[in-house]
This record gives sequence, structure tokens and C-alpha cells, in this order.
Amino acid sequence: MSGESFNWRVFWHEFLGRWQEEWVPRDDLDMEAYEDDGETVVLPGRPGADEAAIAAAEERLGRRLPPSYRAFLAVSDGWHVDQTAGIYQLGGAADIRWFGDPHDMTSLYEENLGADPREEEVRLAGMWKRALQLETDSDMSYALLDPGDVGPDGEWALYVYKGWGGELPARYPSFRAYMEAMYRHFHADRAQDSDFVNATTRAQDAHVDEARLLALRGRYEEALPLLEEARSFGRPRSAALYDQLRHFMRPDEARGYGFLVADPLYLPEVLPVEAMAQTTRQRRPGEDDHWLRMMAARGVPQDSAEAVLSAMRDGSYRYAPDGPWGRAVNEAREMARWGAGDAAWRVLRAALSHWSAPGPLLIAPVGLLSDPVLGPLVTPERGREILATPRDGHEGPAPEPVPDLDPPGLVWLTETAPNRQAFEGYRCVWVEGVDPTRLPALIGEDGAELSAPVDTRTAFWRGPRPHHREDLQPWEDRTLVSVGRTAEGWAFAFDGHSSRYLNTMFVSPAQAASASGRAVVVWRESRPSSPGGRSAAFHLSVAERGVELYAFTVRGAEIQRSGEIPETLDPARLFRAEDTEQDGELRMLEALHTELGLSLPRFALTRGRLPTFTTCSWTRAPREGEVYATLSFIRHRR
Repeated sequence: MSGESFNWRVFWHEFLGRWQEEWVPRDDLDMEAYEDDGETVVLPGRPGADEAAIAAAEERLGRRLPPSYRAFLAVSDGWHVDQTAGIYQLGGAADIRWFGDPHDMTSLYEENLGADPREEEVRLAGMWKRALQLETDSDMSYALLDPGDVGPDGEWALYVYKGWGGELPARYPSFRAYMEAMYRHFHADRAQDSDFVNATTRAQDAHVDEARLLALRGRYEEALPLLEEARSFGRPRSAALYDQLRHFMRPDEARGYGFLVADPLYLPEVLPVEAMAQTTRQRRPGEDDHWLRMMAARGVPQDSAEAVLSAMRDGSYRYAPDGPWGRAVNEAREMARWGAGDAAWRVLRAALSHWSAPGPLLIAPVGLLSDPVLGPLVTPERGREILATPRDGHEGPAPEPVPDLDPPGLVWLTETAPNRQAFEGYRCVWVEGVDPTRLPALIGEDGAELSAPVDTRTAFWRGPRPHHREDLQPWEDRTLVSVGRTAEGWAFAFDGHSSRYLNTMFVSPAQAASASGRAVVVWRESRPSSPGGRSAAFHLSVAERGVELYAFTVRGAEIQRSGEIPETLDPARLFRAEDTEQDGELRMLEALHTELGLSLPRFALTRGRLPTFTTCSWTRAPREGEVYATLSFIRHRR
């Protein structure tokens, strides 16, 4: 809008009139008083300056003022902003002056421009010498209009610099935008006062009520701007509802829920979310005690906070709502526990309409995000699917289902993704028709047990290393594996961080795993880090009821084989001399899926939670006369 086509005088009369009508001064404010028809008036504004006074100011400054600020002075010749720890009073036409950069901020900002500064950085560095200073009372802060930062509407940008803070100045695109922000601040500063009620507070509270219903009907995109505006006015309930929407849109970002965490209605859903944020940080001495004190300060019973934090720490916490939604959660968790994330999500999706809010301040199943098994399934896309699904007895159209995240088969093992690199080396044992809980007994080290579901991205760091365990021999190759079940019913034990060398002491665990049925072992060595190094080996072995049926190992052009290998898996046919190693690997992985029905859940193995255990050694003890070497790197701090 241009200054010529927009009636600024009407805008400021309405806007400032509303602000003055709602004005509730704080007890500690020393307000400026003026006479109006013989009465003393104490309000944030003053009578407007006449055209002659404004023109005189422009002549003194040598510049015509920007449209919104010029019109403001005609309606109110100054204003008490009441910005906490910042600007308190804006002067009138006779008070404004060029800033002149008395503290030489220009030099400081120019020194930090760098070799290739952005346009806005250059503009900010030059702002200090050319800016117009508006404030007459502040806490070491400045309100500066910049004639070198002009928008298409002729408005000058306004910068607020807090000299005691050290951060960059806050930029507003115009004087109007600044005043509207200060009006919202005025409201937010008084929102908790029970007697602060006016047309604006009533309108914003109505927006919160409307947004809540829209959100429960799945129309979260319409609810979001209503809550965002109400939140900027500090309206009660708005922040809690807004944060829930934002949390499901960005599930990986930690969110706090303030004093909602202490309300008995919401504590079971919200407290685990707060604890989850605590347990995902790097643990430092005293941090848990600090978190418990924070919860106590918000009114959370100490025993509740300690119990939830402990359960989140040891992985035993379970999100356990009631009713049909709770039954779906239990069913989905059992699926996701073994890697069937897509199937689990379909169960949750079908039951979302049955979720019931425990009270009016919850509009989504927040507690789901804190479940160690189900929480990771909620990607940003699925979070939006939750928000777009009508809930809590409300009706509306169901959203288009989010596509499954797990591709079929095994080829994905060779692919890169935005959030990870391809596996450098991997090995896996599949056992047909057995429960995953039996795998530790079949191929685990002595006393091996399944852990609670853990983050598969970091679990391998806790794996066995010979130089860390006194009970391991240097030649042993035990490994920490993630455990699950494929869509085709095979139990699997997967190591996605294998860096060991497949050598003559290798003993396939396929025979031990096949005690009651068929077992398959695949091992793809990590590829050499430098060109021209050794070829990476690819191994397959298949056994049934304790007997190896066939096996082969491919390294470059060399193939070692045993048993009667099916033609469809013949390494000579799949690993061709004219192709790259990865070409042969891709064909073999496709054949294993087609012929044996092997697959692995990508999401669970790259971003989810699965139980783990430590296997027995994949290498045998050296025979008499055999020589082997081990190399370990141990980093010491100086």
C-alpha cells in the first residue's frame, strides 16, 4: 500500500484510540500527564502535532518522514511504549533527531562483514550513521528509523537495539509494524491479570476457542494462524494449543508445555514428553537433579517426576492411554517393537479418530511422541497426518494417507538417504519361522538377552570390543545386532556397522541359527576407503536344521563356493566381471528378496528403536600353527 492510497490518519485514530481505551498502566510507571479541556489525562499518547510542527521537523532533518510515522505524529505526538527492558517513550516531532552513531557501531559492524557479506549485513552496518532516533526514554536501548532501508511502500525499516544485550538489532519493516508489535506486547504483559478484559482480549479468546475446534476437526492449518496471533497477545491457552500443533509438525524438536505438566489431567501425557527432552541430551553430572527441581518449581510431584524420568532413562516407559485408542497403541507397539513400522502406523492411523482429549487444553495425543518405540514413527509427514485427522468425537474428512516408509526387499542397503549415508558394511542373520526372542539362544554369546528397544543409530557404540572386555580373545568377532521380524515372517539379527575383515577363520552362524528351520547369513564387507584397495567381499550361506546347504564368498573376480547353489543365486551369473561390485551386490540383493523372500525394515534400522543382543563370535579360534594379527587404536587425552 502507498501513503497516498491508504488513509493513515483513520488507521492511527482507530489503532491508537483502541490502545488508549484499553490502557491499564502498571503501578511502577511514571506516566506523562497533559491537560485536555481542563482535565489531567494520564495516557500513553499525547495530542497530535499540527502540520506546521511536522513540516518544521522535516525541514530541520532535511528529509520527508515515512508515511506511517508522519501520520502517527499527526494523531499522537509521541507515545509511551512500555517495552519491558527496552524502549519506554517515543518522542514527538520536536524530539526526533539523527542518531549520528555516538558509539561508533559502524566500525564494529564493518569489521565483521567478512569477504562476501550479504546485502542486509552491509545495510545494517551503514544504518548507524544515517538512522533517525525516535526514543526519549529507554534502558540503554534505541529505536532507529533507517532511511537506507526503504520498502516498496516508502516505509523505512525500524531497528530496536538493546545496548546491554549484545545481540543484533531487532528489525521491523515499518514504524507501523513496530507499533503493532508493541501493542501485542502491551497485551501479553497484562494477559495474566484477571481484570484485564476488553474487546481485544475477548476477540482473541474467541479465536482460541475457534482454533481448538478447528484443530480437533483436522483443520489444523486454519487453526494455526489463529493460535499464533492469540499467542502473540499472550492469551491463556493459546501457547499450549499452538505448541502441540508445532510439535507434531516438527516432532524432532523438543517442546516444553509450561505449567500444563503439573495439571493432573494432562500430566500422564505431558510429563513424559518433558522427560524425553531431558534424556535425549548428553547426560552431565547434576543435570537430572536440575530437571527435577524445574519440575518441582512447576508443581509436579517429586515421585511422579522421578518415576517418569527413570522409566525414560532405562527404556521401560510405555505410553498407555485408555479405551480403543489405547488398545491400538498396544497393538502397534508390538508390531513396531520388531521393526514393522508401516504396519504399526496403519493401526494407529485407523484408531486416531478414537483418541479422546483428557481436557480442553489437549488437542492431540502428545504422549505418543514420548513412547520409545512408537514415538520415532511420527515423522513430520505423519505428524501432519495426525493433525489432519478428526479426533475426540469430531467429524471431518480423513486426510490422504502418508505413503509407507519401508521399501520392499534389500536394495535399500546400498542407497543413501538425506538423513544418513549408505551402510559401509553390513551383515545379517535371518531365521525362518521363529520368534525373534529366540535369536539370543541360537546365536548369542553365553547369557545373551534382548535389551529394551534402543536407538539403532547409536546402539553399535555399546557393542563388544576386544580391548574393552577382559573376557574376549583378540581374535573374537562378536557383534551387537538389532533384532526384529520381517514382513515375510523371518526373524533377523542385523549389524549395520560391520568393519571386520571376512577371513579364513570366519564361521557362518547359519548352522547354529537353523536348529529348527532355515537360516540365511549375508555379509557384505565395508568397501575400501581408498581407490585401488582390496575388493569388498560378499558372503551368502544358507542352512537348514543344523546343516549348511550352500554358501559362497565373492571377492573381486574370485568366487569360493560350496554345496548346490540355486541357479537364481549363482554368484557367477550375478557378479559379472564387466560390472562394478555394487552392480553385482544389487542383483544379488534383488535375487535374495525374490527367491528367498528376504527383506529388512529400513526405517527401524536407520531411525527407529529395536532390541539388541551380542552374538557369539563370527570367527573361530586359531588352529595350531595359524597366525593372526590384531590392530587397535586407543585415543588418550593429554
